[in-house]
Amino acid sequence: MAELRHSTSIGGRATPSPRKRDDVTSPLSSDNNPLRDDDGDRDRHHRDRFRSLFSNHFQLLDDTARVYSNNFKIFLFFITVLAFAGMFTVYSVISHLNAPYMCTKEGITLHCPRVKEPPSLWENPLAATTSWKPCAEKRIGAISDLPEANETNGYIFIHAEGGLNQQRIAICNAVAVAKIMNATLILPVLKQDQIWKDQTKFEDIFDVDHFIDYLKDDVRIVRDIPSWFTDKSELFTSIRRTVKNIPKYAPAQFYIDNVLPRIKEKKIMSLKPFVDRLGYDNVPQEINRLRCRVNYHALKFLPEIDEMADQLVARMRNRTGSPNPFMALHLRFEKGMVGLSFCDFVGTRAEKALMGLYRLKEWPRRFKDGSHLWPLALQKRKEGRCPLEPGEVAVMLRAMGYPKETQIYVASGQVYGGQNRMAPLRNMFPNLVTKEELTTKDELDSFRKHVTSLAALDFLVCLKSDVFVMTHGGNFAKLIIGARRYMGHHQKSIKPDKGLLSKSLGDPYMGWATFVEDVVITHQTRTGLPEATFPNYDIWENPLTPCMCKA
Repeated sequence: MAELRHSTSIGGRATPSPRKRDDVTSPLSSDNNPLRDDDGDRDRHHRDRFRSLFSNHFQLLDDTARVYSNNFKIFLFFITVLAFAGMFTVYSVISHLNAPYMCTKEGITLHCPRVKEPPSLWENPLAATTSWKPCAEKRIGAISDLPEANETNGYIFIHAEGGLNQQRIAICNAVAVAKIMNATLILPVLKQDQIWKDQTKFEDIFDVDHFIDYLKDDVRIVRDIPSWFTDKSELFTSIRRTVKNIPKYAPAQFYIDNVLPRIKEKKIMSLKPFVDRLGYDNVPQEINRLRCRVNYHALKFLPEIDEMADQLVARMRNRTGSPNPFMALHLRFEKGMVGLSFCDFVGTRAEKALMGLYRLKEWPRRFKDGSHLWPLALQKRKEGRCPLEPGEVAVMLRAMGYPKETQIYVASGQVYGGQNRMAPLRNMFPNLVTKEELTTKDELDSFRKHVTSLAALDFLVCLKSDVFVMTHGGNFAKLIIGARRYMGHHQKSIKPDKGLLSKSLGDPYMGWATFVEDVVITHQTRTGLPEATFPNYDIWENPLTPCMCKA
């Protein structure tokens, strides 16, 4: 019974009999004392049970401790990761707060960190990768395909409207249209412009003899209206003598089908208006090449204009006492340009109110009440369609690596906002001059008679500069960049990415180093190299396809 109870009390575990176990484990026990054996078995049973319970309890505690230890390690790991993340976040915020956000401003003065000058500061870094040369010059030894003078289809007459550069484009187009229709071109009249208030004649600005002689194998050009046409005023005023239905960017075929019959009938006709009345990709390539021949070879300024421009260039290159490169900056921030852009600029409430009144007066249909213009202004700035302010130009040039000592020639009208608006640019680049500051009053007096002559001086200095920088679109910048591409694409011409600048200058968290990197990388491919053209891309800015060929 004792053996049965023992087996049962242990939970059914198989054990040897008490007698047999006592023989092995307790040699001092007597075989003839059964009561004592039973008590010993009972004591051992209690000890074994206690030991088993105690062992199981500690094993449970040990397992619990091990699990707790592992959980604690995982918890500690996550706490450490969160701590490092928090420290990094705090460091980033502090770095943003302490980063040199573009430039610091003290009153009207900007202070930007100096940037290491790149080796390609004054040359086109990718010029060696291209192999193009001009090929629109006069055909030496070529046989003229012009018919006899008495076989001309008639005479055409145009008014070249606008400023100097718009007039230049109109003259090139007039020669091309005369060639298309096999007509004789009467020397164009430079029409007085409402903005420029100028009455310059063709011969006051361009070398007429060179113009006619250089194109004699392409188009017949005469200086004046034929003597047999007695009523010359009729050509300026009569609707019967005017072709007015020419669409913008018209194809060559339009002139053949619609204009040529009227010229054959009337013998002499005026084409008006004539701004952008000939397309680019819808005319034969030889006609586009002829336009380049006119623009780059036939249209030469008078010798006295060329000589004065050469003097200005020489003075810019020697302002430091030794030969130095110089930059020409075409700064488009006149009042008319600011108003016409309908963009918003930094200024006081009074300035903005006055600009609103000016826009209402000049462009009443576009301005209306002005309420719709604010979203439009924001969109235009975001898309990079607003003129750069002088301060924005200064920050961009400093980011590109141009130092304070850079010599800069400014081609500009009267800057809107005056000296206060120019101060950030002038303070950052003090060696900034205009033609008026490079010359004496007497030297410029002979050119002041014609506003176009002063514009021609700016044109030539920009054309011959080491680096040309435009700040907004327009015919002036377009023609300069195109001519520099055509004549020598090693010349560096910077066309700013105004969309990038707008985005960067409006980012409150962008540091100076990041801004510099963005500006440099983006403008590596905006340096005036010849580029493949695409449909409707005018040849004045990029004459590659029709006017240049592989070297």
